[in-house]
Amino acid sequence: MSFPVQSPEQAIDLALDARDAGRGEDALPLLKAVIAEHPRNPRLWQTLGVLHRALNDSAAAVKAFTEAARLTPADLKPVYGVAQASLEAGRPATALFERARALAPGDGSLLLGRAAAQIAEGHADEAINGLADIVRNNPLWFDGQATLARLRWLAGDLDGFADGYRQALTGMPQSAALWSELVNLLIHVERYADAAAAIGQAQAAIDTPDALMPLEAACAAELGETDRADRLFAALAGRADIGIVERHLRHLLRTRRADAAAALAERWRDHAEANRIWPYVSLAWRLTGDDRIDWLEGDPALIGVVDLDVADLLVPLAERLRALHRAKAAPLGQSVRGGTQTDGPLFAREEPEIRKLRAAIVDAVRGHVGGIGPRDAAHPTRRHVGRSFGFSGSWSVRLTGAGHHSNHIHPQGWISSAFYVALPPPADMGPEPAGWLQLGAPPHELGLDLPAYRTIEPVAGRLILFPSTMWHGTLPFAAGERLTVAFDVAAAG
Repeated sequence: MSFPVQSPEQAIDLALDARDAGRGEDALPLLKAVIAEHPRNPRLWQTLGVLHRALNDSAAAVKAFTEAARLTPADLKPVYGVAQASLEAGRPATALFERARALAPGDGSLLLGRAAAQIAEGHADEAINGLADIVRNNPLWFDGQATLARLRWLAGDLDGFADGYRQALTGMPQSAALWSELVNLLIHVERYADAAAAIGQAQAAIDTPDALMPLEAACAAELGETDRADRLFAALAGRADIGIVERHLRHLLRTRRADAAAALAERWRDHAEANRIWPYVSLAWRLTGDDRIDWLEGDPALIGVVDLDVADLLVPLAERLRALHRAKAAPLGQSVRGGTQTDGPLFAREEPEIRKLRAAIVDAVRGHVGGIGPRDAAHPTRRHVGRSFGFSGSWSVRLTGAGHHSNHIHPQGWISSAFYVALPPPADMGPEPAGWLQLGAPPHELGLDLPAYRTIEPVAGRLILFPSTMWHGTLPFAAGERLTVAFDVAAAG
């Protein structure tokens, strides 16, 4: 960046604008030059930490936040920055969150950060018990309730994971918000019968039973109660809620009304959250024979298969990743079946194996994005051509036995991925295409007879890239371990 800078405040504003535009790396030389002239300005150091953290460079972020905290030890922002960046780097951070809590004892984000640090350091019971105590005294702290449920699930408590909500409701049975949070959680983990039962209890207890009608419609649809779901969705037709539309589309497709689904989806294609709708547009267009499906998902350039030159990295990377798989269950409400998933942004960790993999992947993504065709403002993938990009999430999955991913999509992403680190021997994998990635096959629960567009063989060192709105999953394999890294690319700027 070559903008004239006359003050630290200008440098800070320019740097933050660059971060928001996905060009944070371009702002680093400018910011560092201004810091050299004003080395005792804590806001400059804080901003440098923010830039590095946005770039997944946690080690550099820790250094910058540490200097800002040294200059202003009573300021919560840099002290919190040190703790959060240390956690994301993979360093011990519980004590750092405690230091931040000394400045703001009631700050919920610090309590959640401390729990995440305790989990990362192998103290799951402490994290769960600590959060349970706080939630017991603050039952309407929904971020805490949700995190407690997630941690209990990961610890293998698949029966009592929602106890925080249920205990709160014994004392606050008229809280529509508590009931709604509980029902949403049960729907998220696909326990629709339990969710429907909770809705019945809630509607008898709260003053506004109709507030739960969207959740009631979702449960009726997923439970196959077609007539009831039809009546409920008809009553909700006037609500401009994309969550209701998404559930209604699933219902229409499941009940073989693809024309109605296509017509409903058409009205929502330009919505800010249209990535939630496009996967169902795809299914509806395929079922109705709409030629636009070729424009949407038919171009082979939308799918990239790259064999990275990282053979020497795979064994140490696999060892590093295995050490991070501490959970006892698959993540709550995710696609993993028969395996575990790491917590936190994987690409923010400081271990050299992960840094090297991230660098190789950045180059591969850049090449793929440059080859997917010209910008098309109407297309959910090509509309972002020409923009900067970053990672909205990164993680590792370890599958064993007959593990697989159910067919799903990533509505928060632009481009999604699978990178293969380790695979079972062919004799353990099973006959082809066991363990292969399939693209385009709809979710099993919709019962649609549509084949995958493409089935791709997993190979250690192979990276597969595809639109985040495209249905994807894996076929089960017979035995052994399948270790992968996955991430979502997000457009910026």
